[in-house]
Parts: sequence; C-alpha cells; structure tokens
Amino acid sequence: MNPSTDHKPIIGISCGDINGIGTEIILKTLSDNRIMEFCTPVIFGNNKLLNFYRKSLPEMHFSFSVIKDMGQLNPKQVNVYNCWDEEINITPGILNEIGGKYAVISLRMAAEALKAGKIAGLVTAPIHKKNVQSTDFNFSGHTPFLKNYFGVKDVAMMMVAENMRIALLTEHVPVKDIAQHITIENILSKLSIINESLKKDFLIVKPKIAVLGLNPHAGDEGLVGKEEIEIIRPAIKDAKQKNIFCFGPYSADAFFARGQYRSFDAVLALYHDQGLIPFKSLAMGEGVNFTAGLGAVRTSPDHGTAFDIAGKGIADESSFREALFTCIDIIHGRRENKEQYKNPLRKLSASVVRNAIDE
Repeated sequence: MNPSTDHKPIIGISCGDINGIGTEIILKTLSDNRIMEFCTPVIFGNNKLLNFYRKSLPEMHFSFSVIKDMGQLNPKQVNVYNCWDEEINITPGILNEIGGKYAVISLRMAAEALKAGKIAGLVTAPIHKKNVQSTDFNFSGHTPFLKNYFGVKDVAMMMVAENMRIALLTEHVPVKDIAQHITIENILSKLSIINESLKKDFLIVKPKIAVLGLNPHAGDEGLVGKEEIEIIRPAIKDAKQKNIFCFGPYSADAFFARGQYRSFDAVLALYHDQGLIPFKSLAMGEGVNFTAGLGAVRTSPDHGTAFDIAGKGIADESSFREALFTCIDIIHGRRENKEQYKNPLRKLSASVVRNAIDE
C-alpha cells in the first residue's frame, strides 16, 4: 500500500491517554476541513471514544469514516481505525489503568502501520508515563518505545519551533544519573543524528550546532566540574573531524540569556530541563517534539495529558495542529527534490493551510 496519493500523505494519529486532552485536541484540529487538502488522517482509536468527547464540543462539526482495514481509507474524510471493540469506561481527568492500557493499544497499532509503510507519518497525542507501565510496555515515553520498536541504535528527541531547535542528550533520566550518560560516544551519536536530520528533514545544507556544558559556567575550566574538559570538548573535536559543524561547550544560562541560540540551527542540551525550560520560555509559535534519527517521521505536541482540563472542552489544540503540519512538511521535504521543495512558490505546502488557520 502506498502511504501517499498525489502528494497527499496518509498521517496516522495515536489517541494518547483516553482520559487526557488527546482526543479533544485531535477533534479540534481535524474539524477544519482544509486539512484534508494536505493529508489523509487516520486516528488509531475507537469511534465511541471520539463520539464521547464530541459531545463536549456541541458547536463543532466533525464527521469520520470508521475502518477496520487500511485498504478502506476515505481520502476525503477523517478515518478512524477501530483498535478495540469492547465498551470501556472513559473518565476525563482521572489517571487510571484504563487510560494507560488503551493509549498503548493505540500507539502499538499506529506504530505497526508506520513500520509497515501503511502510513507516511505518525503524530502521537500525549500519554502519561506512569499508567502505561506494564510487563509489556516498560518505556519512559514515546521516544524510547519507538527507538526500540524500529530497532535503531539511537534517536534524538528534538524540540522544534519557529526560532529554535533543541535536541536532548538525555531525556527522562533522574538528575542524579545524568552525569553517567555524558560520554564521548553518546555526544557523537546525538550530534551525528542531529546533523543528518537538519540536512534531510529541514533542508539545511551545512547545519551549525551548539553544544551546552553540563556544569555551571560550563565547568569554569575545571573548577566546578571536569566533564567539559575531559568529555564534551573532545567529543566536539571528534565531531568536527567527521565534518559536523559544531561548537561549545557553552554555559547554558548565558547562551540563552544573550540570545546565542539564534546563531545556530540546533542546540544539543545535555539533560531534560536544561533544554526544555528555555525552549518553553523562548520558543516562538507552537512547539513540536520530533524524533530525529528514527527513519520514519513522528511528531507530537510539546505538552502532556493535562488531566486538570480534560473533558472541559477548553484544551488548546495549537501545538497538536503544528505537530501535524510539521509531520507533513518533513515528509514532503524528504520526498521532493530539495531545490523544488525550497522554492517559496511551490504549490503544495502545509504552510499554506497553517497560515490560513492561524489568521
């Protein structure tokens, strides 16, 4: 099955935690019919789940086709691939085992379709890291699961916005354990993934990458930590020898306070909060989480399940919508001739509908 017809990719969407805001933001995003001009959406979930949340959005007009086989896709409508048939108890705002169980069912079926080439890209709605844990799913989030499922050696969690891209060396790791993951091998692996992704996915001919330090003031020449001298600088030197245009290590506070991130195509942060705090504070537009190095295209919004507002009809779908557009853009960037795709007069671009909706 070809996951694209006339340059219109088939995009899979996992529903996330059924008690979170995932279904609501999916409904709000796909209720704008202009999106159908740019992709064929397939929600991996259940029609009863969608109908449950649609009741809390009475002013919204939303229709869909229910399918049990990817060969039944309706390219002019939202498609819902029923991943389960049994009745389940949906309790918005409640963290429970049911929410995690069906989030994993949705994710696994969507990932299976992505790996089989039945969909061209995947946008994942938020899951909760605690209630998805089981003997069959022992992952701290989407990124490590997909890395394992696709059998790749390494990937990079990259946060993408209009004015910055920040990738993480370590993701959901306790602070006390971060230092043991700061190795030359790990830094080189992430830099290589980031460099290739910037070229292939974002069409940057010669990417320029910044690397942050681990310690305050990037170690102050060894006075407050030696990782910069013994590990990070040698890794940057080795990366340059592999034709990766990278610089650092930079003191994280000054780097962002002085706006130095504007001079780089991407930044490698060494741990979660070092990268995510400035990203969520300084990013222009809506942020998107992109899994670089996976091979397949996967994006997600940059927020969580938001149980506190689930089921109230007030969730903001902007980040999810941007994740969908980013997924479409990257797919086209990979498929089309680069010069043609970079042409600002190209007829086909998710940016057109993105801008129209934002206005």
